[in-house]
Amino acid sequence: MHQHIEKLYLSAKKEKKLIVGLMSGTSLDGLDIALCEVSGQGMNTHVDVIKFTTVDYDDDYKSRVKRVFAKRECDLEEVTLLNPWIGQLHGDMVAKTLAKWNVAKELVDVIASHGQTIYHCPKSQHKRPEYGNATLQIGDSDHLAVTAGVTTIGDFRQKHIAAGGEGAPLAVYGDYLYFTSTSENRILLNMGGIANLTYLPKSADARAVFSSDIGPGNTIMDAYIQRHFAPQHYDKDAAIASQGKVSEPLLNALCDNAFFGLAFPKTTGPEVFNLDYLAAAQARTNTEHLSHFDVMATLVHFSGLMIAKAITQCSDGLSQVAVYASGGGVHNSLLMKVILNNCPQLLAIKNTDELGINPDAKEAVLFAILANECLSGGQQRFGNTEQGIPDITMGKISFAD
Repeated sequence: MHQHIEKLYLSAKKEKKLIVGLMSGTSLDGLDIALCEVSGQGMNTHVDVIKFTTVDYDDDYKSRVKRVFAKRECDLEEVTLLNPWIGQLHGDMVAKTLAKWNVAKELVDVIASHGQTIYHCPKSQHKRPEYGNATLQIGDSDHLAVTAGVTTIGDFRQKHIAAGGEGAPLAVYGDYLYFTSTSENRILLNMGGIANLTYLPKSADARAVFSSDIGPGNTIMDAYIQRHFAPQHYDKDAAIASQGKVSEPLLNALCDNAFFGLAFPKTTGPEVFNLDYLAAAQARTNTEHLSHFDVMATLVHFSGLMIAKAITQCSDGLSQVAVYASGGGVHNSLLMKVILNNCPQLLAIKNTDELGINPDAKEAVLFAILANECLSGGQQRFGNTEQGIPDITMGKISFAD
């Protein structure tokens, strides 16, 4: 047996594993790094988040990725060069973070790397009958593994597509395994660049579970701030949006998209919801004259209304449902207020802190859970093909040397 396989075998047999979960989202704010102690598998999974941090990306990283991010046409050479470059950069970030935490790399069983999404392209978006669903994440896991000196499991989304899914959202797998409760119906709401949710019935019946993208979370708002309020990267505490007034004509135009009428599950991305989408809506409604404050106020309400609509759709017919939020959107008090005001069936929106997981760390933790399933899962199968959740094990393994 090769020494790498033997080491992986011994890790898979461990009662407790030390897994570093990584997440780099479409917001491009930084690399989330969660050091997790994971035990069990399937519905018996338990996670303790030992350490968590976000390593901010500098302007150079953001500008390089933005040149190829969510663009149908870009420099193929640059994409090719960025793939290993990001892998090495993420590996270096992990190595330095582990050193800062005084955690020897030899103690870490695996790194779970999401990579950096640069293009998401389901059939419903590209509408080319000869092709299936597709998505592309760069930040090669071989380069990451060698740089960090730790075996890495990455490129999770491709198996999902190969098995008939759209490559997103993958949160449903970790949500179901870790957050299912027999005492309450739950909606796990994540508000990153794109907002998505997972519905978890208290019956724990996998056939009733589903996960879906909702539409824009912070992606258009962040892009607008970066264009008009640089060097600000986002609207902290909704300070800008709170000074504006909602434009009803623009809001109605933003909400008028066929995507919002599609049944769950569905996926989308900044390829659709971006500044060009906003500009087209303003042109149709002659609202180009609006102040930046009014535009931001309208964008917050756009995201909030679509999220509220999705929550209402999910909770239709239920006497009670609890919503737990995560992602950057939880820090936008105006966005949270808009959502709650448009969900009269809810008394409150909690965050995942109440379930033991830092809302900023949740996505990184979920990939650590997927890596654990890749190593030690399989005894308990979970899937719901009718809801776009194939019953699969995801992740490709890259050895450190």
